[in-house]
Amino acid sequence: MDAVFPPPQPQGLARILGWGRLRFTLGLTVLLGLLISLGWKSGLPSILLRTVTLGLLALLAFGLFEAWPRRLPAWLARWALQVLGVALVMPLGTYLIYILSTPAGAPPFWQVQDRLTGFVSLSAVGLLLAPWVALAALVRQKDALARHQALAFDLERSEFERQALDARLRLLQAQVEPHFLFNTLANVRELVDTGSPRASAVLGSLIAYLQAAVPRLHAASATLAQELELARAYLEVMHMRMPDRLSFDLQAEEAALPLSCPPMTLLTLVENAVRHGIDPSEQGGRIDVRVLVREGRCHAEVVDTGVGLGETGGGGTGLANLQERLRLAFGPHARLELQALEPHGVRAELVFPARRGGA
Repeated sequence: MDAVFPPPQPQGLARILGWGRLRFTLGLTVLLGLLISLGWKSGLPSILLRTVTLGLLALLAFGLFEAWPRRLPAWLARWALQVLGVALVMPLGTYLIYILSTPAGAPPFWQVQDRLTGFVSLSAVGLLLAPWVALAALVRQKDALARHQALAFDLERSEFERQALDARLRLLQAQVEPHFLFNTLANVRELVDTGSPRASAVLGSLIAYLQAAVPRLHAASATLAQELELARAYLEVMHMRMPDRLSFDLQAEEAALPLSCPPMTLLTLVENAVRHGIDPSEQGGRIDVRVLVREGRCHAEVVDTGVGLGETGGGGTGLANLQERLRLAFGPHARLELQALEPHGVRAELVFPARRGGA
């Protein structure tokens, strides 16, 4: 199974100054600058330059301590380091701004009352707002990570469930092989044991049939056209074994031929009709196979005039296996029904969604 990994994250400066973070920082600092400018004596450009610069410095600190240092002491949480770093940037960044904006030869800003007031006000606003903004960003980041992890878990669980269904389906199809092959070979052995002159012809037909059938046993799905071909080949083999006791007919609408179904679907119904209907009957009987499409659903019907449900129960492991494979392939949208016929016989009807092969 392909492991589910988080999407690749940008590294270095691209991560620190990601467009989403940068856009949020610029928007917030411009808004803050507009509000402070109402009482700022140096004008709007001056305060906007200061607030945007402080915001970018805080963003750099937030992103830097997100990954550096790589290992922290046990007593220091990374989120606390990020919040502390953002808080410290406010007075330090403001101090640097005022130092750099002091003209050459002018007195330092702390000796000018208006500039000192501006420094204190800007530092105080930054210390009050920046840590809370950083905390809010961390909470949002944690929520996004939790949502991603939940999604990754759901995807991984779905993949496990799909693989479990595939494994279950392969196991059931593997069980079809011995069930079908041993039953068919047992029929040939009966002819050999009784010295029937038809044994060689039946064995030849069986070999030709198995050459076509065995490669499909492991296929994920088959078309109804393939299923009808296999069912006809099987019935021809059975007819050679008991020509006076078995007759059959297969009919299907053109629209049904390309539809998809689990491998051995029709063959299981036909084999069940032979084994539990025709074989136990002294008179034998007839098997009719009909496949048609109605209102987006495929209806496959196998009718036999054998001994009926009362004698044998009408089925065995083959039908139980088929029902399980249908459930795995179509979920609750497929059903298999057995109905006793008068005076004797069984009607097996299979209904499932009409899906084209490979769809």
